[in-house]
Order: sequence, then C-alpha cells, then structure tokens
Amino acid sequence: MQQPRLVGFLALILGCLLQTQAEVPVQPDFQQDQFLGRWYSIGLASNSRWFKEKKSVMKMCTTVVTPTEDGSLNVTSTYPKFDQCETRKSLFVPTDQPGRFSFTSPRSGSQHDIRVVETNYDEYALLSAKKAKEAETFTMVTLYGRRKELSPELLEKFTRFALEQGLTQENILILPRTNLCMEESV
Repeated sequence: MQQPRLVGFLALILGCLLQTQAEVPVQPDFQQDQFLGRWYSIGLASNSRWFKEKKSVMKMCTTVVTPTEDGSLNVTSTYPKFDQCETRKSLFVPTDQPGRFSFTSPRSGSQHDIRVVETNYDEYALLSAKKAKEAETFTMVTLYGRRKELSPELLEKFTRFALEQGLTQENILILPRTNLCMEESV
C-alpha cells in the first residue's frame, strides 16, 4: 500500500515543480512607452535546436522596439551573419496582461508567449519566451541592455533566472560584443 502513496506523492511534487516553472512573472506596472527604443542583446539562453546549432557563431545584435497604431510592438532585430547584416522583424501583440505579448512566427507558425519579466527601462530588460511548435515547447531567456555592456550583477541575474527556468549552463550564452551591424537603424 506504501508504493501507490509514494508514486502519488512524487507525481504531486513533479506537478508542483512544473506549475512553478510555468508561472513566469511579468514586470509589475509595465510601462510600454518606456520600453520602446533601442536595445542591445547581451545574453541569450534557450533549449531550442536552432540555438544549439547557431550558438557558436552568435554575436550581440541590436533590437529596436516601436509602437504600432493598434498598441502592438514592432520588434526589429539586426544581427551579423557572415559579415553581413540580417534583419528580422516581429510583431508582439499585447495580451490582457501588460508586459505579456504573443507572437506567431510567419515562417514556422510557432506560437510564442513573451513576457517582460523585469526591467528598469533605462538600463536592462529581462525577457522570457515560451515557444510551442507542434508537440514541443522551448524556453528562451533574453537579457537586453541600453548599452553594449551591463554589470556583472545583471549578467548573474540573467544566468540565475535562465537556470530557474530549467535551462542548463550549456544553454546560456553571453553574446560576444561586435561592431558589426551596430549602427543606427530602425
């Protein structure tokens, strides 16, 4: 009779752990107008296949966030790829919760749940994204900075948060700085 109780208890603990991991916070009193503008991608962490494949060649990129007339966010990232600049545009659609957005990839059709976890608007922003594609779910954590360099404490906060989301040390990258594709662009 002890065996079923133990199995039930372990299932309950696992369920609580998964529920805790799924409940990613959102910046209290998120101010979208203060989030707009130019950001540098400082850190990136993910358990997705594309990240594992591209991690060794990734470098810092710029991201410019601008509002649309309907309250969504145009997110334009420019990054170096083989000594050229590539640009990727995304449309973050706000949800009922300020600081939380949805995005559907036009290329793959994957659904993304994006949350601004923490920001002080003028120095850094920590974002979390869950991507659902077919039967799989992937996690991505991004650290943005208004400057190309952030304090060791903020880098540690990013790493700690990524680990709390179930990512491993191998899934975490502080992006190498570069001067490629860093000029002003929108």
